[in-house]
Amino acid sequence: MDTPPLEPGHKRDPLALLFALLRSKETALLASILLVIIATATFDPNHTYLHRPLTAFQDNLRTLAPLGILSLGAAVVIISGGIDLSLGSMVAFGGTVCVSLMMILAPEKFDREQQFVGSGVMICAIGGALLAGFLVGTLHAWMITSLRLPPFIVTLGSLVGLRSLSRATSEYVKWTWRDDKSEVITFDDPFFGYLYDNVWIAGVVLLVLSVLTWLVLTRTVLGRHIYALGGNEQAARLSGIRTEYVKWVAYCFSAMAAALAGVFYVANEQSLTPSSMANGHELSAIAAAVVGGCSLQGGIGTVQGTILGAVFLRVVIDAVNRVIKANANLYEGMIVGVVVVMAVTFGQVRDILVSGRQLFAGALGFVAIPTLSLLFGLICTLIMGPWIGIPAGVLSLLLLTLIKVLESIRARRTPP
Repeated sequence: MDTPPLEPGHKRDPLALLFALLRSKETALLASILLVIIATATFDPNHTYLHRPLTAFQDNLRTLAPLGILSLGAAVVIISGGIDLSLGSMVAFGGTVCVSLMMILAPEKFDREQQFVGSGVMICAIGGALLAGFLVGTLHAWMITSLRLPPFIVTLGSLVGLRSLSRATSEYVKWTWRDDKSEVITFDDPFFGYLYDNVWIAGVVLLVLSVLTWLVLTRTVLGRHIYALGGNEQAARLSGIRTEYVKWVAYCFSAMAAALAGVFYVANEQSLTPSSMANGHELSAIAAAVVGGCSLQGGIGTVQGTILGAVFLRVVIDAVNRVIKANANLYEGMIVGVVVVMAVTFGQVRDILVSGRQLFAGALGFVAIPTLSLLFGLICTLIMGPWIGIPAGVLSLLLLTLIKVLESIRARRTPP
């Protein structure tokens, strides 16, 4: 995780420093990103990556920045040994608090076209969103540490509850200040338009937050405590670490990162729609962290891996959008789900090979092989058509069957 110290008078090559920061898994992930970009540039009918690279970069960064911010929050919680399923709903709640405060504090300017509500109001609105994230994170930590509730249950409740609260709050504020009972709030504020047009701002925010998170995790006592907590909570507690406060920091950071991302989601959509804003994006954030090397068991993960995981997810989804085009958003959840399962599976393959266990042991393995082949063939058929899907399914069946045969041969040769 940390790079080795430099000897006096020794200058490290920048390229060597880059590879020193990247582990083998992260290097492979970087190579995968480049392969996806090359494939997209090749198979995209419009060849946007080749003819309009700046436009493609801006479009990807506009979506990547809030996803990356979300992923950093998810990664810190996962490294600490927890899980936060409420990130998408926290985005909606943070966006709701921000827009609601703008309407309450400057109702006349808010309703006017291209009328800035004012710097003071905007600072209060963004600060209110961050404060909401801090309070939600505190509530999560309290229920997990004091009430001893599982993080999965606590954040699952927030996943449902925060989105409902966002919808109710938006509807109440709009009814009170606009006499219109609808949860959707539309506006035309120049500040959010500026954020949308100048996508570099979101990129800079993501970069700064990434560097700060990396410094905390790798260069501070708090960072070591977060890793220790995720590695073995009981041992961390016995060594004198105040685990309840470490969890408080982790869950507050996660919720506040989601609230900050909510501001950029509002800017990208130029409206507030709590029922659909960042719906399901908690899975994307967790997927980015897991793909980037974070272990769901805790204690393992890096900031650079998490960001690369977010970039990988973004370029894969963008590739589907540019190659398939029609109804490409239908496949986004499926892609994220498959990527998560594959990332966790590949992370376990080494342990399986070392321990000598079989991937497809017994009758369960016999049933799993055709099931996986059918699923793979169906996905390929839906995305690329039956002429690709059917051969892909057959090929996967043959390969998985071969793995099963080789495992059986190895089991017979291995002494009990």
